[in-house]
Amino acid sequence: MLKSYLNLHRFFVPLFLFQESLKFWMFVDMDKQKGVSDSILYLMSLSAGLIVANLYYNQPLLHLISKSFGATESAVSNVALATQLGYAVGLLFVIPLGDMVSNKKILKIDFSLMIISLMAAVFSTSLWFLVAASFFIGCTSALPQLFVPMAAQLSNPQNRGRAIGIVMSGLLIGILASRVISGFIGEQFGWRTMYLVASIMMLFLFIVLKLKLPQVEPVYKGNYRNLMKSLVHFFKAEPSLRLAAVRGGLSFAGLSAFWTTLVFLMEDNFGYGSGVTGTFGLVGVVGALAASVVGKLSDKMSKNRIIITATLIFIFSWTVFLFSHHSIIGIIIGVILIDLGQQSLHIANQNIIFSKNENARNRVNTVYMVIFFMGGALGTVLGALAWQHYQWTGVSVLGLALSLLLLLVHLVFGNKRI
Repeated sequence: MLKSYLNLHRFFVPLFLFQESLKFWMFVDMDKQKGVSDSILYLMSLSAGLIVANLYYNQPLLHLISKSFGATESAVSNVALATQLGYAVGLLFVIPLGDMVSNKKILKIDFSLMIISLMAAVFSTSLWFLVAASFFIGCTSALPQLFVPMAAQLSNPQNRGRAIGIVMSGLLIGILASRVISGFIGEQFGWRTMYLVASIMMLFLFIVLKLKLPQVEPVYKGNYRNLMKSLVHFFKAEPSLRLAAVRGGLSFAGLSAFWTTLVFLMEDNFGYGSGVTGTFGLVGVVGALAASVVGKLSDKMSKNRIIITATLIFIFSWTVFLFSHHSIIGIIIGVILIDLGQQSLHIANQNIIFSKNENARNRVNTVYMVIFFMGGALGTVLGALAWQHYQWTGVSVLGLALSLLLLLVHLVFGNKRI
């Protein structure tokens, strides 16, 4: 019954995404006070979602990949780990260029390498070849982090949170939809087909961005070496940036531990394959739809209140997971809560860091997102180990511990850094 219900909802996902994709073509915002048209914001939102999806296609496919190469669950988790580490490297060495090089030039080079990496995954002959290809897929899929600072730069300060929220909506929808799509395609046509489809989508997206995305001229006039050295300066000089990065890293560590091990829980405890596991991303759309609302609230509400509320949501969601070894309803409730908490915290963090250093938003975002995804990579490793030794109870306790640590860090250091 459940499987039929989830399969039915797969048909609504493309319809929903199609509706969202049309917004940037059809809706033109004439309110000049916002500083940027909604048509451009929805273009960046859609693009961010499609590109970031490359990072998460592998998660519902891990069991299929494991069987394909005859590898253990722990070994195959390196595919997800390599993708996240690659993303962190891309953030560190590529995204700062947004302050120095034309966005159109970055897109041209990066998309070429991205498509090659996706095709390398299609034709991978061993698990470690796939791990290597996944690293470069992650590295080249850091581009959405150019769109978030761009949205902040083009918008007026009083609407910055709203602009970030719109772009982040696309990002989160891409993350969630990627699991649905890859789970279905992997189950029906094999995991390699998913990477082939992704490479074709990236080719078409590049053409659209080349034609439609406005060119943004860089403001930094120094060389690349000094550009990279300035990252250290911002990390040392901005306590609010360091704290936001730690908050983001801890929250994403828990989220990554959950999504990496969910496929194993579904297979072992419920007997469901990658298709149903991927479909669980559907329930997280609640968090994506809430992104614009959270963005607006972050323009008006206390950031401290939003952060504490989001952290308490994390704690409650992991408590629900802890008692949901054999409860699908419990898993669904937990997914809604954890995605909502993650989105709320992430937008609040970015609104805080973008309110300063207006001419260095790409570099500030780089510092934040590198630590954010390093946390995700750590969560993937710890989640795999927790599953291997203590199964779902271990994963849930891990997530709960990370959330409590997040709350403690914020309560001790947060009030003076917002």
